[in-house]
Amino acid sequence: MKKISFLYASITALFFASCTENVTPKPDGFLSLEYPTATYESYVYPNCNFKFSKNQSAVISPEEACSFKIDYPKMKASIYMNYRPVENNLTMLLKDAQKLTYNHTIKADDIQESVYEHPEKKVYGMFYRVIGDAATNVQFYATDSTKNFVVGTLYFYAKPNFDSIYPATKYIEEDMKKIMESLEWTNK
Repeated sequence: MKKISFLYASITALFFASCTENVTPKPDGFLSLEYPTATYESYVYPNCNFKFSKNQSAVISPEEACSFKIDYPKMKASIYMNYRPVENNLTMLLKDAQKLTYNHTIKADDIQESVYEHPEKKVYGMFYRVIGDAATNVQFYATDSTKNFVVGTLYFYAKPNFDSIYPATKYIEEDMKKIMESLEWTNK
């Protein structure tokens, strides 16, 4: 019995003796991502009815007719741009654009809407920020309500994790705001 007590006391003393160093918690680490300062150039997609300013570091990839991608290869992201003519179908186009945003309510923690109006250019629309692990975190639509309708949607080529993609989302969000603010119809 004394041997077991002595063995137990020795192991306990050894355990406490090995923990003499003060333990200090490490500070939280933050992702350090640096993106180039955005410089913009005017862009007209061929045979479409609008022009806008795009980030010079982004690459345009045609899709179909007046639909294309604005690629950000280093961020593994794209803005999908889709143009549709308004032909007595404005209500349907608006519903489709809003449905695209609100389909993400299952994964979204919040959806922030900002109304956009530029009466001189006849550009009216809505800008959406989707907070949370949704498939797309930034979207917008713009129209002149008589002839033209454009939708822009940001997608990343990765599983949605809002915290991880947040810096890139903020960078591209600024580009999307610039697209919307610089949008002009060429078929006035």
